[in-house]
Amino acid sequence: MEDLTRHWNCLSLPEREDNGFTVSKEGSHKVLFVFDNKEDVDCILSGEPWSSDKNLVVLERYERQTPLDDLKFDKVTFWVQVHNIPIGHRSKSVAEDICEAIGRVDRSTKALDNEGGSYVRVRVSMDVYQPVCRGRVVTFEEGGKTWVSFRYERLPNICYWCGCFNHDDMDCNIWIQSKGTLRAEDQQYGSWIRAIQQGPARKSVVRVSGICEDKVENMSIRRRRESKSSPVAETMPKSKPVS
Repeated sequence: MEDLTRHWNCLSLPEREDNGFTVSKEGSHKVLFVFDNKEDVDCILSGEPWSSDKNLVVLERYERQTPLDDLKFDKVTFWVQVHNIPIGHRSKSVAEDICEAIGRVDRSTKALDNEGGSYVRVRVSMDVYQPVCRGRVVTFEEGGKTWVSFRYERLPNICYWCGCFNHDDMDCNIWIQSKGTLRAEDQQYGSWIRAIQQGPARKSVVRVSGICEDKVENMSIRRRRESKSSPVAETMPKSKPVS
């Protein structure tokens, strides 16, 4: 609990100057955080996944009228890198369709956040009680098949035998039933399941505009310069945040 409190207390949010939060322990493995500011809650939930001592922390938005025992704590959102999509099919929509097999896809993410050069990033809410998916075979309209692999950004500890979050390698039934005869090479998972790079990768493709596009851009620049002497826009007053 102290670890999470320290992490969230260090969030560099401008609106945090006069806002804080309280922490209370609510039974076994449950902690309740009450924030003074709704924007802080939204920021923390959008920053998933969270971990403590490299172990997954599952968050759930709490409404006061809901009994704590009714909360399931079964979903966490990850950035999933989708690798090995053929270049002719490599797009945000194709990657999102592929990831529908592993959870609920957030299709509202900006295209810039999804670009990864040789891979595509997809924001996916996953069931933490299911093994982490390593990839899947995808069949395209032309009839071709290919193995598309998944890599997970900021992935906490998982069992390398079965891919589950709720136990480590030594407590896995696969290992226990083997009576110590299995080797590390027999594991279904490894460090390769973790994405090396967090966030959009540096683009490996450069787009060069055509002559017509350059002319349109130059005309737009001239118009903006000419309009500087007669502004027609008005700054709207900032609305107060809804709490």
